[in-house]
Amino acid sequence: QVQLVESGGGLVQPGGSLTLSCSASGFGFSGLGMAWYRQVPGKQRDVVAHITADGGHSTYVVPVRGRFNISRDNEKNTLYLQMNSLNPEDTAIYYCYVDPVTRWTNQQWRESNFWGQGTQVTVSS
Repeated sequence: QVQLVESGGGLVQPGGSLTLSCSASGFGFSGLGMAWYRQVPGKQRDVVAHITADGGHSTYVVPVRGRFNISRDNEKNTLYLQMNSLNPEDTAIYYCYVDPVTRWTNQQWRESNFWGQGTQVTVSS
């Protein structure tokens, strides 16, 4: 069965760094584009960054561009998010999942809910 387990969150001061990890199992991780999403209470879950299946191309939303770096290790079935120069607006629960296009075009993912528990990132002094 599909499992996505996020880790690495925590409390960090503004300007600090964190690296998130996502361990994936139960599906063909190396063949799918993947993404990191984040959600704050009362708001929708938004994509932060996504990466192609081979890791050769990544895309970032404007607020994190130049500060975050998404990467993957297909041999370890693991997705990463290196976050630098964190600010309070980055405070959220972070989730990994397939990228937005796969999420809506792949029948298995479109018809299922495989979200993990996420990992809390809090940026505060």
